[in-house]
Amino acid sequence: QVQLVESGGGLVQAGGSLRLSCAASGRTFTSYAMGWFRQAPGKERETVATINWTGASTYYSDSVKGRFTISRDNAKKTVDLQMNSLKPEDTAVYYCAARYNSRYEYDYWGQGTQVTVSS
Repeated sequence: QVQLVESGGGLVQAGGSLRLSCAASGRTFTSYAMGWFRQAPGKERETVATINWTGASTYYSDSVKGRFTISRDNAKKTVDLQMNSLKPEDTAVYYCAARYNSRYEYDYWGQGTQVTVSS
């Protein structure tokens, strides 16, 4: 199992930047692909970005491509989301999640961190 704790959320003006971090505890962090997801009020949860266990393969949703960057440090057991050029529509609760490399479903989730972008 892995436990996930997000940090770094907050209030920022449109055009600003935030960096979210997710710290994992437990063994074998490299057994997991990682992802960032978000859910805005009244909307379904959506995938923001994912990264494989080596960090060599990443995915971004069209809505954040070119503005957000996902990265991981396997030695520190962390996965970060650098968010630049933030827009009010990026306002949501952001969740870090992990899935075993051999699975498609994300089994482990953090508690979430609020990101609010003011216009």
